Amino acid sequence: MTDAMTVFDRRLLRARRERARPGYDAFAFLEAEIADRTADRLLDMRRSFDLAVELGARSGAFGRMARASGRVGTLISTDLAPGWALDRSSEGLAVAADEEALPFAEGAFDAVLSNLALHWVNDLPGTLSQIRRMLKPDGLFMASILGGETLVELRDALSAAEIEVTGGLSPRVSPFADVRDAGGLLQRAGFALPVVDTEMLTVTYETAFHLMRDLKGMGESNVVLERAKAPSGRALFTRMAEIYADRFAGPDGRIPARFQILTLTAWAPAPSQQKPLRPGAARARLSDALGSAERGTGETPGS
Repeated sequence: MTDAMTVFDRRLLRARRERARPGYDAFAFLEAEIADRTADRLLDMRRSFDLAVELGARSGAFGRMARASGRVGTLISTDLAPGWALDRSSEGLAVAADEEALPFAEGAFDAVLSNLALHWVNDLPGTLSQIRRMLKPDGLFMASILGGETLVELRDALSAAEIEVTGGLSPRVSPFADVRDAGGLLQRAGFALPVVDTEMLTVTYETAFHLMRDLKGMGESNVVLERAKAPSGRALFTRMAEIYADRFAGPDGRIPARFQILTLTAWAPAPSQQKPLRPGAARARLSDALGSAERGTGETPGS
């Protein structure tokens, strides 16, 4: 991995996930909601997957729903935080594993699943390539990640407050993948039939401090390497909360926090999959379907 790809402090992420684990149930609402929505997509699949692995299983909500759907047989759970992996071992097979260096053989799985974990990966193209190699031909990859419009209100308020209070600016909210970039990354990793869906969830809070408490409780607070290392003064966050409320509060005085969820679905290539027709191979004319006359462009081929 090159330095240019190293955006996140993965050691700090592991430590924060471990610290969040004992009290996580009080902050698991986002993971549980997205697990439920993603499991519904899995239920829509017209096939089952005998052996699957879940990356970044955390509380195991998605894995339990996947097994309950009847679409997944044996499921191996992994997590960057060893404590989480140990918790999952009471439910079945579990491994402490880093999503950036996955310890699985080529062609081992019928499906690779993940719920709100891969947005913390530094080399996402590299991880996606590893996942594609782990899949059997025509194996399924399905994952949800946070998208680029996540926490835009918090990002805006923090930036304005920091410029005003300190005269500088540092990355205080994680960068997330854009929906267009995600599709390109799947293709670059060698997946077939990639699809990226997006939806926005809005959670409202009494104050910005309540939002930041939830992010800490989820283990989702800032781990960007270039973040400000010195403790920030109370004045910065007090001003941030004021700006957040001034710019975004609703009529009831509560502030919104948006979470953009990208759902990635793709397949390992296989000869049996549908292929797009080559240009000129269509067996019907568009003019026939439209009930209109076909007209030439007046140009000769190759001109």
